[in-house]
Parts: sequence; C-alpha cells; structure tokens
Amino acid sequence: MAIIDVRNLTKTYYTYRRGSSFSDTIKSFFRRERTCVNAVHNVSFQVDEGQITGILGPNGAGKSTTIKMLTGTLYPTSGHISVMGYTPFRDRNTYVNHIGAVFGQKSQLVWDIPPVDSFQMNKAIYSIPEKEYRNTLKELIGMFELEDIIEKPTRVLSLGERMKCEFVMAMLHKPKIVFLDEPTIGLDVIAKQKIRSFIREMNRQGVTFILTTHDLEDVEQLARKVIIINHGQKVFDDTLQKLKMNLGAKKIIRLVLAKPVAEIKLEGIKVIDRNSDFEYTLEVNLENSSINEIIKRLSEMCEFSDISIKELPMEKIITEIYKTTV
Repeated sequence: MAIIDVRNLTKTYYTYRRGSSFSDTIKSFFRRERTCVNAVHNVSFQVDEGQITGILGPNGAGKSTTIKMLTGTLYPTSGHISVMGYTPFRDRNTYVNHIGAVFGQKSQLVWDIPPVDSFQMNKAIYSIPEKEYRNTLKELIGMFELEDIIEKPTRVLSLGERMKCEFVMAMLHKPKIVFLDEPTIGLDVIAKQKIRSFIREMNRQGVTFILTTHDLEDVEQLARKVIIINHGQKVFDDTLQKLKMNLGAKKIIRLVLAKPVAEIKLEGIKVIDRNSDFEYTLEVNLENSSINEIIKRLSEMCEFSDISIKELPMEKIITEIYKTTV
C-alpha cells in the first residue's frame, strides 16, 4: 500500500541574468533578463508503507527540492503530492505531527543546552504525554547508549554523538515517516553502523524512511527501493537489485597470480586494473557464461593463489546512469 503518492511534481524557479560589466549592471536597473529553472520537472513515484527508499542524484539534481516539497516546506509549482492522505504544503499543521526529519548538515539541537533539554522542547511542541515521553526516551537512549551524553551541552559532543541525539529528537513523537538527508555525513565507521542499525530497527517497527545521500553504502545497506533524479527528472525508479543489473550481469574479479602471465585475454573478460604482474582486477560479463565457467577458463590460462568476486561497484552503476541522462 502506497503511503506516498507523487504525480507530475514540478517546481520552477525564476532568476534574473545579469552580466559582469559595468554597462550590464546599469542595464539591469531598467531591464533584467528572466531565466526559468526547472529544479524538479514532471516527477512521479510511489513509496509503500514500511519501505526504506533511497533518493539519489548529483548535486543540483533536485533531490533536496523534492524532499522539501514532501515535507511541506516548499510549495510545488504544479503536480500532486499525497503523504498518508495529507497534502504536505496545505495540511502542514496536522501533517508535521506524523513525520520526522534528520538533516546531516542542519541541527535541530540547541547548541548551548544539553540534548535532554532539547528533547523536552520537542515534548512540548508535539504535546507528548509525560509517560509516553519517558518510555520512548528511555528506549531510544538505550538503543544509542546515550545515558552519559544527553546532559552535556550539545557544543561539547562529538559529531557522532550529536547525530545520535538528532535521531532521538526526530523519533520522540513516534512519526510514521522519517526523512533523512545525508544522515551519516562525516561520521566514522562505528557511528555509521550504529545509526544504520537504528534505522533498520525502527523500520522493523513499521517506520517508513526516505533517504537522500551521497554515501552509496547507506543505500546498499538500507534501501530496498531506489529513485534517481538527474537534472530535475526521474531517471530510475525500481528495486536496488534492478539497479545493480542496470549495466547487465557483470561481476568484478580480483585475481592474485602464483606466476605472472603475458596477458589475460578471454571473451567476456576485461582487465580494468593491473597493480603488478601478479595482481589483476577484471570485469566479467555473465550474459553468456556462468561464473563457474569464467573461473574454469581463467584456471586453464593461469595459476592463481587468491581470487575474490564482488558485485559491480555502486559508484560505477550510478555514474553510468548520470552520463546517459546528461
């Protein structure tokens, strides 16, 4: 069942072009050339309840504009948005009680007071009953192990500690949908894994997440569905598995040879990196051959001491999609 329904969504901005010379500046006082910018153009998609959906795209593609329209902070120029039956920009006062948001580059916490005081502020804003607030806060703090953190001033906390507190802040009123914009930006590996584990646990409890990020590991570990926007237009909308198959059935093989060979040349195999006479990285096409057949043919050609097989890097897949939509 679709919890988010977006149809023909468009957001148009108007800017004014002005030259850099003195004469151009003078002319602009009397006549300015207006330029139309389609930040989002005719985008349609649906998100099912309980999904984790990744929205990807290069800088300036229209991701953040789309998220802002979904949260109700921007009015669309045209199109239809329905989230849980609400029209975000029209029903904002009621709608915001059912959503949460975590922005990696914009904090909700008050800098000079402890996070626990910011939590109390959200308790008042969302009119959370005392007993429910205490139970929810205890559960969230326990999941993040923040017992010794929340009474320190926010300014003395590390980035990882602050981001964990941001998630607590966003989840206190038990939203049905949470919008995440670069939630793991700048975090170390341990902090990222903790936050990803938290998102998965909340998702198991029925929370729907919309994730925008440039960290493709977030998408690979969390999202089941991926939407890609480029130049304001939707260029992909399907499962993560379908995205991985977008460039065909390909794998990456890393090969460590026991003895050097003159070259590795087989049909369906492309050498993409050669670190030394002993180390090769190969891209293999499995459209017409199985991985077992490929390995057998390699073993007949050369003797190797180690081999590893991986999926095609997500960065390569995404980059190729961007290139085809320039």
